[in-house]
Amino acid sequence: MNPVERVLRALDGLQQRHRPPAVVFGVVKKYGDDRGGLLCALLTYYGFVALVPLLLLLSTVLGFVLHGHPGAQRAVVDSALADFPIIGDQLRQSTHSLQGSGLALVIGVLGLLYGALGVTQVLQHAMAEIWNVPGVRRPGYFPRLARGLLLFAVLGTGLVLTTAGAALVGTTLGGLPARIGALVVSALLNTVLCLACFRVLTPRDVPTRALWPGCLLAGPLFTALQAFGSLLVAHELRHAGQVYGFFATVIGLLSWLYLTAQITVYAAETDVVLARRLWPRSLLQPPLTEADEQVLASVARQEERRPEQRVDVSFHDPDPAGDGDGAGEGPDRPKGADRPKGAAQDG
Repeated sequence: MNPVERVLRALDGLQQRHRPPAVVFGVVKKYGDDRGGLLCALLTYYGFVALVPLLLLLSTVLGFVLHGHPGAQRAVVDSALADFPIIGDQLRQSTHSLQGSGLALVIGVLGLLYGALGVTQVLQHAMAEIWNVPGVRRPGYFPRLARGLLLFAVLGTGLVLTTAGAALVGTTLGGLPARIGALVVSALLNTVLCLACFRVLTPRDVPTRALWPGCLLAGPLFTALQAFGSLLVAHELRHAGQVYGFFATVIGLLSWLYLTAQITVYAAETDVVLARRLWPRSLLQPPLTEADEQVLASVARQEERRPEQRVDVSFHDPDPAGDGDGAGEGPDRPKGADRPKGAAQDG
């Protein structure tokens, strides 16, 4: 055993013996097993495709409805949209020139419909991947479409409640207490909204109580990202704007969307790890821990695509001789053969 491997195995043993680091590492490892980076990239793409026509649509609707009322236009833009990174700034800068356009309205609606439905489809796909739902048990297109429309309703209601709660705190208090109170109320409402969205997106056999941990993590993080996301993006792009101009705005928006997607995916991964007790995970293999075997088996079984198809997973002890020819390998043992009663099963 070389010195580097000796150090890594010492760190591995340390994290496996203590629950907090074991849970954190289990979440990170599960994120990698589920190709979380790819899921976040898909969410970012469809989110961007939905937000660009949303900006066009919103500008057009404001131009139609509030034409000739610049004060009303300013009040709407400075309300719920004021803290939205990138788009809030763009709308504030163009409030004076908002004009209604029928062509822009049609393009905005079609683009928003394509992007928004894509977001809901990818979100459902991401949750199915994270919870390792076999393909044969995943819903068809029309049930997913209905669930996507329900998600729209939940998000719309949540946006109204969040805006109303922040406005109520702002009118009741003033100064710094109003700002802190608005953040607290927004964090609470975002947590509840996250739970409602996760309930819509997550398979029905997963109990609601299993969704709370990730939502308690994601709600405050979404609030912090909404409150300080513009500052973060502006800091990262303070020099890029002078060089790339409008493309810096696009890069900033993509960065913000990717952070939002990562929070969503990591929150869902946290729910799965805690619900199925997927820790400790091994940093170096062999040997595999029981949680390692359970995750690998779940990833394999989710490839079942037909009712008549069955995927069985087994693990064998590594070749003690290390010659790689299979001689000396132990007998295959089915996944779960050594699992004690009451251990979490694949969902």
